[in-house]
Amino acid sequence: MPPVSPELISPRSARVSAARRLAKRNFRGKDRLFLAEGPQAVREGAGHRGADGSATLVELFATVEAAERYADIVGEARDAGARVHLASEEVIAEISTTVTPQGLVGVCRFLDTPFEEILAARPRLVAVLAHVRDPGNAGTVLRCADAAGAEAVILTDASVDLYNPKAVRASVGSHFHLPVAVGVPVERAVAGLQEAGVRILAADGAGDRDLDEELDKGTMGGPTAWVFGNEAWGLPEETRALADAVVRVPIHGKAESLNLATAAAVCLYASARAQRASGGCRSVTES
Repeated sequence: MPPVSPELISPRSARVSAARRLAKRNFRGKDRLFLAEGPQAVREGAGHRGADGSATLVELFATVEAAERYADIVGEARDAGARVHLASEEVIAEISTTVTPQGLVGVCRFLDTPFEEILAARPRLVAVLAHVRDPGNAGTVLRCADAAGAEAVILTDASVDLYNPKAVRASVGSHFHLPVAVGVPVERAVAGLQEAGVRILAADGAGDRDLDEELDKGTMGGPTAWVFGNEAWGLPEETRALADAVVRVPIHGKAESLNLATAAAVCLYASARAQRASGGCRSVTES
């Protein structure tokens, strides 16, 4: 079991500097590491293993108070093989990207899954984030997909970085729960899913089909991928044209629209319910 290192006093130490630079996308990509902050994310990271069985959490910085409060999480981190550092609050503040750090900051290996592996698993419910630029939205949609029981999330090459600290915080640990492919051109994502027998539904407020009507007609029970676009301007026409149908969430009250994450939750849960009602299993690979 790796020992706990002495308390790190200087925010200018080499290990602190290496962790701090992961707040920037170019360094995350170079090191293939990202930050996971707070007890929930660190706990999920400590329990996660990569496809090769390697531990995802490689390093943990914790204040003395946080190490005592979350002793079980620190223990899980040690058991996973992570190097644990007892750090001053100044050090944690230097590494953290939040205004009020919770005293735990983990360094994790990248989690993304090759797109081909997602297709090979024959998923029945997928969220595709196309042109989603806001990291908070991306992380929240990932969380919604996880909660609805989706088997995968795909971020296109025009979308935000999956490992942006805001996206990681917004997912509240869901980064570690389901396969995510990143940097996939939207045309390739749609074509690959269609070839795998997945119906493509583009979610758009100006869609010519109504979600309630689709549910009433019983068309939602098969394998489905929802394509979600930018909250401000939606999906480009060329992306909508790739879908099998463009579906709007009905607005029954006086609200002008729904935000991206709320619309994604409605759509994903509608598909999840329809798939269960039709007797479909959660994955075509399951017995």
